[in-house]
Amino acid sequence: MSRLAIIKAVLGPVMRLMFRPRVEGAENIPGTGPVILAGNHLTFIDSMIMPICLDRPVYFIGKDEYVTGKGLKGRAMAWFFTSVGMIPVDRDGGRGGVAALMTGRRVLEEGKVFSIYPEGTRSPDGRLYRGRTGIARLTLMTGAPVVPFAMIGTDKIQPGGAGFPRPGKVTVRFGEAMEFSRYDGMDRDRYVLRAVTDSVMAEVMRLSGQEYVDMYATKAKAA
Repeated sequence: MSRLAIIKAVLGPVMRLMFRPRVEGAENIPGTGPVILAGNHLTFIDSMIMPICLDRPVYFIGKDEYVTGKGLKGRAMAWFFTSVGMIPVDRDGGRGGVAALMTGRRVLEEGKVFSIYPEGTRSPDGRLYRGRTGIARLTLMTGAPVVPFAMIGTDKIQPGGAGFPRPGKVTVRFGEAMEFSRYDGMDRDRYVLRAVTDSVMAEVMRLSGQEYVDMYATKAKAA
């Protein structure tokens, strides 16, 4: 039995009891082959709920600090996050974005599911912010379809993204797969990258019902 299967068997019932997750549109995720899941990011627990809700293993980028902690707690966190599909990357370095992009490309070229938050960070206020174009680069470089998704209610069970989550109801909603083969060979065209990214974010906004802000979340946090 894989570590993910163990986590689903042990924590799945607990999480279902606490968060009553409702999954909508999971049939839109292809059963085989590479696929990019692109969605909003409200709070820390998003990345814990997502992998447990789906049949296919999901891989995603996470801060390397989640797997470098010391002591029993640090080892437990490292075991959990790597088990649910987190790939640690130093995103604070000058080449953090490139490393994340190349990691995602490798996962997709292996025919797996790669999840990404195009906003690049958690929303500071529950609104949906402008997407980074890494999502467009990934789909154009690999040809993998993009399935947009929305996490709904996670900010209510874990306000501010910190502390132990409270019981509540969560919805994970997936939209129809999007493909961008018409832009083959144009993964370096910044206008195409922006158009692809904006079309994905428009679908995320439709699924989530969030207010959209045409500003990067990192800039909003720094203001």
